[in-house]
Amino acid sequence: MIKSFSSSANVASVAVLLLLALMSTTSSAQLSSTFYDSTCPNALATIRKSIRTAVSAERRMAASLIRLHFHDCFVQGCDASILLDDTDSITGEKNALPNLNSVRGYDVIDNAKSEVEKLCPGVVSCADIVSVAARDASVAVGGPDWLVQLGRRDSTTASKALAESSLPSFLDSLESLTRRFDGLGLNVRDFVALSGAHSIGQAQCFTFRGRIYSNTSDIDANFARTRGRNCPAAANVGNANLAALDLVTPNQLDNNYFKNLIQKKGLLASDQVLFSGGNTDSIVSEYSSKPANFKADFAAAMIKMGNINPLTGSNGQIRSVCSALN
Repeated sequence: MIKSFSSSANVASVAVLLLLALMSTTSSAQLSSTFYDSTCPNALATIRKSIRTAVSAERRMAASLIRLHFHDCFVQGCDASILLDDTDSITGEKNALPNLNSVRGYDVIDNAKSEVEKLCPGVVSCADIVSVAARDASVAVGGPDWLVQLGRRDSTTASKALAESSLPSFLDSLESLTRRFDGLGLNVRDFVALSGAHSIGQAQCFTFRGRIYSNTSDIDANFARTRGRNCPAAANVGNANLAALDLVTPNQLDNNYFKNLIQKKGLLASDQVLFSGGNTDSIVSEYSSKPANFKADFAAAMIKMGNINPLTGSNGQIRSVCSALN
């Protein structure tokens, strides 16, 4: 079990421990940070090594792994349903509109799973590997550390339809986003903290074209002009061209995202709505000036998100290969 916290996350450790002490739901109580201590004691170290290697090779992968965890948990709960390939009996989530040509990191999870299977065949779930990978990815790019709760099992189903209806859109209003998170037990502060993951990663041109060419008052003109250099105004031209969500520290999970919002430099419309005169303005302001608060809340919110409807006990299965049922 990994017990140490990075020096930048001392405040986070206190918040996380308090959160764990308060958790009393049946699902979260069935998860434990020591779940594999006796059955596969080297599992976490093995996963961490795989994730560090992947992020060292490509820093952007850290954002992709955190997003993969998010997109898994928001559909059916944290059950690795997003990893399943299509079959005659399963229409998977990989080709759902919010995931298609967008979600990445499947191969990184597969590699980590393969290494763990060599140690302890049939013991560690893909769902747990996705959860641990998100934490390790955060640490690898300077973000907070936290104790991942373990003991999830893998889903035997997936839902493309649910993925297309449940996952937030880059065009969602503040009210819509708040409702989506609230429906899964994540409050407004959790929602804003988790949005801070957009301190790292990149977005495709089609997701922010409408915003940078909108000529509205909620975007800095110079910022819009800069982003337009690699994102033509013409529809369907350069749709897949990438831009960093945070120009200042694009490979560092920090609070610069919130500073950007205050300066009207949120790349996506769904980012900027967090600082647009609504009830999240004060949280954005707090995180922009108090990075320790952001890191503490991000860690706590990631634990809460990881506890969304996990399969435990005899439910589901431990997949041998993450992309297919046993």
